[in-house]
Amino acid sequence: MMTDDTQKKMLLAVDGSENALEIVRYAAKIPAFREMATVLYNVRSKIPEGYWDLEKNSSAAWRITEARVWEKEHDKVIQECMRKAKNMLQVAGFPKESIEVKIHNRKQGFARDIAKEAERGYDGVLVGRKGMSNLKDLVLGSIATKLIEKISFVPILVVGKTPQTGSVLLALDGSDNATRAVDYVGKVLGGSDYEARLIHVIRSDNPEYVNERKMELRRVFDEARGALITSGFNPDRITTKIITGARSRAVAVALEAEEGGYGTIVVGRRGLSRVRDFLMGRVSNKLIHLSKNQAVWVVN
Repeated sequence: MMTDDTQKKMLLAVDGSENALEIVRYAAKIPAFREMATVLYNVRSKIPEGYWDLEKNSSAAWRITEARVWEKEHDKVIQECMRKAKNMLQVAGFPKESIEVKIHNRKQGFARDIAKEAERGYDGVLVGRKGMSNLKDLVLGSIATKLIEKISFVPILVVGKTPQTGSVLLALDGSDNATRAVDYVGKVLGGSDYEARLIHVIRSDNPEYVNERKMELRRVFDEARGALITSGFNPDRITTKIITGARSRAVAVALEAEEGGYGTIVVGRRGLSRVRDFLMGRVSNKLIHLSKNQAVWVVN
């Protein structure tokens, strides 16, 4: 794949599972992605070299044969998944020459290797909520969480099960990260007739504080709305909402997305507080685990 230095590009982390293909289906429905270079990236988990020491033990020869068969079958699964993914993108209108397949032998670990690849000038990283295993302790969501911790230079898009496109929920708090999240949404979705809802969650239900906060949020909402309109959003398809008295910001946002039918949730990586325990990252991490049927965009 040949691209110039100005072309935007997206990294799709594909692990060979059916769950991973949800990433591809989601990306295929977003018009702006068709204008970008797309890299289908797989971190190949090879059998450790030390395992082959078993060859010296004749009684363990059957384990070597079994391991070789597993590795060969695993490679077939990856190749077939990549073939399907590439075909899905082409059918959706992605130019063949803009799609690249990269299969990388695992070095430091799945999350670290993906993060290392992300340093190569990408404009977004798409990763699935779940990977090859459906077991709770092995969900790819854990890798997504690690990527949020490791990557502070590119937005991470965590895709759940069959998220709908056409509507986006933006969680705002007035921070710089939230502003960048709005700008990113405008660049990616502007002009595509998406419905957008701007939402802010206030945990307090104290009338005096709530009214004061609402006054402050007028400017935040007006600026975000203006930025979206400038990027190509239809003014009539932008709404705002303030939720008060919520015990959890993440739960409130997730419920709003589910009840309102929003397929994409967008948050800043951190909020107004710089204290580690109050990073917006806590909200985004919770959203990843709560939003099973949505895509969660975490913008740095």
